[in-house]
Amino acid sequence: MVKVVLKGLIRRFADDTVVGPIDLQIEDGELVSLLGPSGSGKTTTLKMIAGFIELDEGSVLFDGVNIASVPPRLREIGMVHQSTALFPNMTVYQNISFGPEMARWSREKTIKRVEELADLLDIRQLLMRKISEISGGEAQRVALARALAKGPKLLLLDEPLSALDPQLRERLQMEIRKIQRKVGITTIYVTHSQDEAFAISDRVAILQDGVIAQIGSPEELYDNPSSEFVARFLGSGNVFTATVDSSDGKKTTITIHGKKFKIREQDCPSDREIRVSVKPEDITIGQVPDGASITARVVSVTPQVGSYRILLSVDGSTVVALTYDEDLVRKLRDSPDDPVSLSFRDSDIVILNG
Repeated sequence: MVKVVLKGLIRRFADDTVVGPIDLQIEDGELVSLLGPSGSGKTTTLKMIAGFIELDEGSVLFDGVNIASVPPRLREIGMVHQSTALFPNMTVYQNISFGPEMARWSREKTIKRVEELADLLDIRQLLMRKISEISGGEAQRVALARALAKGPKLLLLDEPLSALDPQLRERLQMEIRKIQRKVGITTIYVTHSQDEAFAISDRVAILQDGVIAQIGSPEELYDNPSSEFVARFLGSGNVFTATVDSSDGKKTTITIHGKKFKIREQDCPSDREIRVSVKPEDITIGQVPDGASITARVVSVTPQVGSYRILLSVDGSTVVALTYDEDLVRKLRDSPDDPVSLSFRDSDIVILNG
């Protein structure tokens, strides 16, 4: 397979939109997802790697070799789009074998490759069917098989499951991850779904306005968002404004909604405001407000799989908490107008950079 390094990728468009600079290193056999809202530059980045969009600046290195000037057909890349783009007048077998046949593989080698991929993707029973005779999920498996047919060095997946229903999407994303690991192919996966990216990726790069806002493992991103944008986009943190009271070089005292906390943040100037984040599951709700906690009011209680999502109002700001306590939820619903307390530990606070 291949190690991919993107160095300073930039593409400027006529409407003054700019994607980049993008700097990213993807290890051999790694699956990295590009995650972000619509218009953040995910698909453009993928197309720059594939060669479908010309670079204004930067380089794309495959195992140290810059392939930025290499035509797309010679880059040894397999690609799957949201629209499968399968040939509707051909059978499943003909779709998968198209690439090897265009590359003038022998008939025996082509048949062997198609059958290997059909078994890997559990679609052997579909080989003689027309594309119009298979389901959407089956079509995505065929598209993946076609992308893998010539044994590419790199696999690019551009929102391949977004048109499918949630249950099928969840099942196929696990299958894609299983196949990617079995084949060992370096893979870049574009998605707007946090759940999808976190479920299948070794690392996730979050894009904001054409640049990478943060990259890391799903756990790193969720536990330690680097900015307010990342925290809010992932839903992994409530964002608070804190006032810095004092700092002794080891710990800093801050005030959030009138309550003081001590955090491990050195050289933080006093009398300034900073933004901090606290995960929903780290917030504790109490029924009786007290002087040691922040007073809030319950806006809504929504059941989720295995937990409850509680929306709170604090001085006009919205705070989200998660709880597994059914007794607490029952009491909150019985007294919807009563004020409650919310609290969290000093160690639960994450400083945001911007």
